[in-house]
Amino acid sequence: MPVPWFLLSLALGPSPMVLSLERLMGPQDTANCSLGLSCHLWDGDVLCLPGNIEPAPGPVLVPTRLQTELVLRCHQETDCNLCVRVAVHLAVRGHWEEPEDEEQFGRAADPELEEPKNASLQTQVVLSFQAYPTARCVLLEVQVPAALVQPGQSVGSVTFDCFEAALGAEVQIWSYTQPRYQKELNFIQQLPALPWLNVSADGEDVQLVLDVSEEQHFGLSLYWNQVQGPTKPWWHRNLTGPQTITLNHTDLVPCLCIQVWPLEPDSVRTSICPFKNDTRAHRNLWRAARLQLLPPRGWRLVAPCSLPAAEAALCWQAPGRGSCQPLVPPLPRENVTVNEALEFPLLEGHPNLCVQVSSGEKLQLQECLWSDSLGPLKDDMLLVETRGPQDNRSICALEPSGCTPLLSRASTRAARLGEQLLQDLQSGQCLQLWDNDLGALWACPMDKYIHQRWALVWLACLLFAAVLFLLLLLKKDHVKAAARGRAALLLYSADDAGFERLVGTLASALCQLPLRVAVDLWSRRELSAQGSLAWFHAQRLQILQEGGMVILLFSPGAVALCQEWLQDGTSAAPGAHRPHDAFAASLSCVLPDFLQGRAPGRYIGAYFEGLLHPDAVPALFRAVPVLALPSQLPDFLRTLQEPGAARPGWLLNRAERVSRALQPALDSCLLPPGAQETGLEMAPEAGDRT
Repeated sequence: MPVPWFLLSLALGPSPMVLSLERLMGPQDTANCSLGLSCHLWDGDVLCLPGNIEPAPGPVLVPTRLQTELVLRCHQETDCNLCVRVAVHLAVRGHWEEPEDEEQFGRAADPELEEPKNASLQTQVVLSFQAYPTARCVLLEVQVPAALVQPGQSVGSVTFDCFEAALGAEVQIWSYTQPRYQKELNFIQQLPALPWLNVSADGEDVQLVLDVSEEQHFGLSLYWNQVQGPTKPWWHRNLTGPQTITLNHTDLVPCLCIQVWPLEPDSVRTSICPFKNDTRAHRNLWRAARLQLLPPRGWRLVAPCSLPAAEAALCWQAPGRGSCQPLVPPLPRENVTVNEALEFPLLEGHPNLCVQVSSGEKLQLQECLWSDSLGPLKDDMLLVETRGPQDNRSICALEPSGCTPLLSRASTRAARLGEQLLQDLQSGQCLQLWDNDLGALWACPMDKYIHQRWALVWLACLLFAAVLFLLLLLKKDHVKAAARGRAALLLYSADDAGFERLVGTLASALCQLPLRVAVDLWSRRELSAQGSLAWFHAQRLQILQEGGMVILLFSPGAVALCQEWLQDGTSAAPGAHRPHDAFAASLSCVLPDFLQGRAPGRYIGAYFEGLLHPDAVPALFRAVPVLALPSQLPDFLRTLQEPGAARPGWLLNRAERVSRALQPALDSCLLPPGAQETGLEMAPEAGDRT
């Protein structure tokens, strides 16, 4: 389908010289010759079969140079396609051969059988054109008059109009003559690209920007262009412009190509491969490459694109002993073709045998393929047997320092166990991996030597572990208590948002002692589901059973609630307090504990200096310590700790840290009423876990 003229004008640019391309009207192909030659274009395309290069009995025409020119083939005035005009320059090679009879007897041969030297020269010129996904071959017959048939002389040129190609395509043209004296001439040309298909980088992503009109419908395909085998499609959509397609930079590989075409019958498809020279794409290609085992001893390299100059070799990876060591003597390195099955000359596989793939002397991939089927790496010793003339043999063991002779005096493991390894080899305990006229490879197990050497060490370790276990059992209760910390239930009245922030800061600071603190501020969901009274009963019962303490944090609101209970003997009317306020719900259990003398050792009281006068705390609650914060923090923390667990220096340090955490929140609560809201907004939110 012809490409609309506005797309061609966009692609070819605003230059008057570019837009003044010669226009060919009609779909017919034509051939023209230079002065003195005659030529004929065969109808239809021909098969692209080059044939063999064979000497001819007389002079032949050969192509010496290819020239191309962009023209426009127009089906209508405004519907034109880009077209490549090809000119082939020809020259004469070879001589007319003299008849043998004439040379020998000095007389002419039979005139009826003699080929006249003034005969014209006729040959066939084949032009092959490739532009993915299409290919064409055409045949032209050229006749050269006798006057121009001189050895080494250029006779002129033949021009073909023309090969159609898509915008942005890379085309390859080659030409040869029949009969042939030499290989074909090659020519590669990049046609103008579509300016409305732009590839740009946006940080870590790559964007394909298609700036076409809103009513333009087109197809977009992303595919991997394989050198070997067919292309592999990856992504395809039918879209309406304009569009921006975002690709992750990890998806880029050198052979990733883009194809765009209008959604019209027989439309020309435009293909570009913009990432061929992208450094990131080449790195991603090696990251995407994988080695795959093909049982019993085959393998292949799987990758989306062809890998340049890839070579593979075997190496031996000992567990925990550095890098993979090349096999000695080295097995031959093999050139690797992507997705093609290969096979190393191995007799048996082994988990320690690994495949290394290098490119340009740089190691790119290494995988121990047999470890998946044969298990993890083994502590086997690889013995290398080298065979020389007169049946000379030498055996060494491959170690990180090199190949160590078994009967040497070196201070290596293989030298110390040399005689035993030779006995294992002779008794058939070693696995033969490779064998040919030059040598062999053997894998000898080392488990029994390791067991003998480390038996006493293991016994000592077991005894030590048993003693340590007994000590841990003796101190289990103490360690468990120290790890978990003592539990505490913090009860308070939610006077205002600033006071709640102060309570949250205190609770968070106490959790660092460590203490396990329960506070309704952090349990709003449970309070909503269970109710304040049920939640308090469950927390109080659990904490007192574990030997924990209940902290009564007094504030003006808490004192008022206590006075109300002490005077009336009942709680406030329902709804007088917020549904999440556990303090009011707890008084029905807390006050009986104080009235019946069960509070000492279970409860402790506290209030914040500046927010409540000490005398405001009801006398009933002074049956337990009521401490001012933050000035009496050391005594407060000492009371909360397990008996005998607190150290003086540790307590002072912790008290100072808690005081520093509390002070900003306390200062915000002490601000004047007009500035309190601003102060609360500026206060740090340490410990606010709501």
